[in-house]
Amino acid sequence: MSRRGKFITFEGLDGVGKSTQVHKLGEALRAEGRKVIETREPGGTATGEKIRRVLLDSATEELSSMAEMALMFASRAQHIAEVILPALEQGAVVLCDRFTDSTEAYQGSGRKLGSDAVLDLHRVLCGNLQPDLTILLDNDLAKSIGRARRRNLKAALHAKSAGKHADENRFEQQNRAFFARVRAGYEAIAARESRRVNVVDASGTPEETHKRIMEVVRKQLK
Repeated sequence: MSRRGKFITFEGLDGVGKSTQVHKLGEALRAEGRKVIETREPGGTATGEKIRRVLLDSATEELSSMAEMALMFASRAQHIAEVILPALEQGAVVLCDRFTDSTEAYQGSGRKLGSDAVLDLHRVLCGNLQPDLTILLDNDLAKSIGRARRRNLKAALHAKSAGKHADENRFEQQNRAFFARVRAGYEAIAARESRRVNVVDASGTPEETHKRIMEVVRKQLK
């Protein structure tokens, strides 16, 4: 019987560099001969990517906060069943860009729905699956959001020039108070789950941040 793999999640505000660091860690672990799966939320499956388009498109203005949270968990439940659990059972290291901590921070704190509703849904719909390690990337609030807005605008313009539609700006259109609540939500999770959540300074170069992440991951994978 194969040994269970490791489930490592990346969290933080939009624009903090999660996607870059997931890829860098994936490359480093593959170079050591490990089997690695890189994935993301919302998304990760064909169904999840369809839900992602609904959730992140700035045209979806009428979506209620409860419906938003429900869709996040619909994507996640499928993701766990179709990708995450099978990969872990095969002994792979699963690197996931966002997981339930994001829902607690964005919907629980940012949308003011509270942590209890998020954690209850996680127990029911996700079998209370917990990451072995969570990397919470932290950077200046204004810098992170500004970077995310520029990135998404560039992607939308590129897609438009190619005759396609790619708009993931819905959350970036929120005000500073919203993101301050999200950040506070992450801080509360890190304090409550201090054994699982490692806060990593992401204010330096991508290479400097990667080095800090590798130090944390090496301890977990020993």
